[in-house]
Amino acid sequence: MRTELSWTELLRGAADLRALLAFRASGLSERSRRRLRIAGLAVLLVTIAVIVVPGYLRDPLHNRRLGNFVAISPTVYLGFVVLAVLAAISSGGGREVVPREQAVAFPVSSVTEHLGALLLAPLNIAWLLQAWTLLGLSSYVAGPHHPELAATTVLVWIAFATALGQLVGWVFEGIRRGPYGIWLARGISGACGLGLGTLVVTDRLTDVLDHSPTTDVFIVMLHGASARIAPWLTGTAILLGLMVLTVVAGLVPARWALNRPQREELRLESGIRAARPNPASDLLAMVRLDRASVWRSVPLRRGLFVLGLLPGGVALAGDLTWDLVTVLPGLVASGGALLFGVNAWCLDGRGALWRDSLPASPRVAFAAKTLVLLEVLLVPALITLVLAALRAGTPNAAELASVLAATLVVCVQVTTTSLTWSVRRPFAAELRSARATPAPPVVMVGYSARLAMTTTLVGLLFSATALAGNALPAVLLAVPLLLWSGYRLAGTAAAWATPATRARVVAVVAT
Repeated sequence: MRTELSWTELLRGAADLRALLAFRASGLSERSRRRLRIAGLAVLLVTIAVIVVPGYLRDPLHNRRLGNFVAISPTVYLGFVVLAVLAAISSGGGREVVPREQAVAFPVSSVTEHLGALLLAPLNIAWLLQAWTLLGLSSYVAGPHHPELAATTVLVWIAFATALGQLVGWVFEGIRRGPYGIWLARGISGACGLGLGTLVVTDRLTDVLDHSPTTDVFIVMLHGASARIAPWLTGTAILLGLMVLTVVAGLVPARWALNRPQREELRLESGIRAARPNPASDLLAMVRLDRASVWRSVPLRRGLFVLGLLPGGVALAGDLTWDLVTVLPGLVASGGALLFGVNAWCLDGRGALWRDSLPASPRVAFAAKTLVLLEVLLVPALITLVLAALRAGTPNAAELASVLAATLVVCVQVTTTSLTWSVRRPFAAELRSARATPAPPVVMVGYSARLAMTTTLVGLLFSATALAGNALPAVLLAVPLLLWSGYRLAGTAAAWATPATRARVVAVVAT
């Protein structure tokens, strides 16, 4: 296998990437283009605001608060790297600019795939929120003087962390695609999880974080805030060079991984499965179809595994109290919906034509989608709660009612919203590749932002009820929210039962 890279190949890959982006943009309507421009402007304004404003909010009299922020800043810098690595690993090295089914007639080089994955990495609300948090925290610590110098260092660090995550993601995907790669990848993941658990149990995690190399990056940022140009310029230039080197180095594992067979995908698609007894009802038959389509999709299996363990691991490491645990189910539910729920019928693919011809009521098919999606959201959320309970202790009645009510409310709410989007705005998407997404990347950013905002707000409301003396406030809050979600879900079910609406959705997802 050829591994050397030339400047000609790099330039050709960049040119191909521009062509692919133009190809994606040509399919946008004028309304979508206008929305995209507005969203881009909003992201730019928010970024400028988090760079400038926090520095003026710092109160010099509260030195203790400032000291706390200084102490946690290197850990936050390191956390961004961990996020970038986990995102790249779970997505099989990075997202696709164009789905492989659409680009089969125009082979895309590994260089283009690598550069495109880097370009699409910021199109993720989790990435944006972490980046804004990093910039805002640095601005608050640095103060109002020279925010442009401090922000430059932080932005270069964000770019370096993203490129490093991409490099590790390609290496991990290459391991997965090798002989016994799936078991080897699981072994590596288990060893990392075991090591992290050991650090938490033995209370050595803080000592390890104190020796993080991100402390040097934080110091370079402070040099810029204090206008010490020589050390700031030297440190930022070194970080910039490392970023460029990491981007170029990522091309080698990208080619290595993309030239290996997709063993996990092929094993799932070519496996032999024994026939099971006929289900007792149409609903059970539809549920069996939907459940199988979820668990036989590689990105969904990986995503659900990460959603089930990662938030719970954060709760374990952070020693969260029960009033803060109420926020976690919303994060898990919104993440689970982004795996496929926002475009639920895309899992049927070309089979949607056959499925819609079955002699079963469309409301039964809709009910099956609802049950399976709710199941997919509830299971990781409950796993997260179990892991969080290991450190949070025994809850009182108010805390237990608030956590359970928050879990049920956000899962039902996200299910309703996802199915509404699925009916109103379907997309053709093949969730066979580990790098596939149920909707275009720009659309996914909008979906994730709206889901994250809604579920976080609900989680904070139930966090307040957890501080009450009894369980009644949580119940009184949950009932109207569940009734409203049920009302919206009934309206979406009625729309799906309309032949014209159903034909439009099926026509789109089956193309």
